[in-house]
Amino acid sequence: MKLIDEDDKEISDINMTPFVDIILVVLIIFMVAATFIVEGKIKLNLPKSKTAETGKVTEKKIEISIKKTGEIFLGTLPVTEKELKEKLLSLKDKKALVILRSDKDTKFQNVVTVIDICREVGLENYLIETQK
Repeated sequence: MKLIDEDDKEISDINMTPFVDIILVVLIIFMVAATFIVEGKIKLNLPKSKTAETGKVTEKKIEISIKKTGEIFLGTLPVTEKELKEKLLSLKDKKALVILRSDKDTKFQNVVTVIDICREVGLENYLIETQK
């Protein structure tokens, strides 16, 4: 008479835990990416201007955003002052237009620091984004 061991049984179920973990990670990545696609920019409370011009920039542009807290973003990527300088130095086109977006409540020194970094690397064309 042969006894069947519990360990010798064939596993017929699929372990769903790793599958669920992967799906949740993919869902989180999708949600984060969709947020940046919809917003397209760092959310800032831009200063108001009565003489603001409207229109599209057709030339090559570099977008730098400064949050109220002083955080600097190159495009949508957060950078330090040193990283900003290194990334701007690596640009070949020094004729590019720098679009400076700053929260209306940020310290003016933060804006001046970013402009200084741009001038140090040879970027001289600026556009300050405001809301009308």
